[in-house]
Amino acid sequence: MRLQILSTEHWSLLASRSLAWNESFSRAGVFLTTLTGAIMALALVAQASAFGEGFTLFALVILPVVLFIGVATYIRLAASNYHEAMCVIGMNRIRAAYLQLAPELERYFVMSAHDDFRGIGTHEGRAARRRYLLLPSADSRRHADGGHDPELGARGRHCRDRRAPGAAPVTGVLVGGVAFLIAAAAQSFYSSRGIAKL
Repeated sequence: MRLQILSTEHWSLLASRSLAWNESFSRAGVFLTTLTGAIMALALVAQASAFGEGFTLFALVILPVVLFIGVATYIRLAASNYHEAMCVIGMNRIRAAYLQLAPELERYFVMSAHDDFRGIGTHEGRAARRRYLLLPSADSRRHADGGHDPELGARGRHCRDRRAPGAAPVTGVLVGGVAFLIAAAAQSFYSSRGIAKL
């Protein structure tokens, strides 16, 4: 009886998480479609009005609409992420109940049975992504330098050495990087505080 109840709740959480993912994709698609249409409309109006007063008026009308849709999409995506975290925590707790009923099956479970941040990260595959994306292997570094061919390696190093020091807009890159880090830190703090309340 306990196993049947846990299984029913597990499938319910899986279905709820799938609905949250579908909603996230659809809302992101609506925002991207709106943004694309607004950019194309601005481009057409700019060609017709030569960036005159008509273009400015049209931009003041359409850009607030795009901004509103973007902010609403972000808020709803944050709510969907919170809902997904709740589902993951619930499934991890149910998995822990499975292990209490049958401890000998622990070695067959791939996902975590803990409801902490590490357990959520294991379920989302974040540890694997950090390992395989941020830490390139020796083979990838060797192929980037031309593999076993010394001529290709010399060409690659020569091309990297020929890069102009001022080719990239350093100021823009720094400002964008700092803004991204601030936004990521704020989002991480907000999500962690919300998940910690569960």
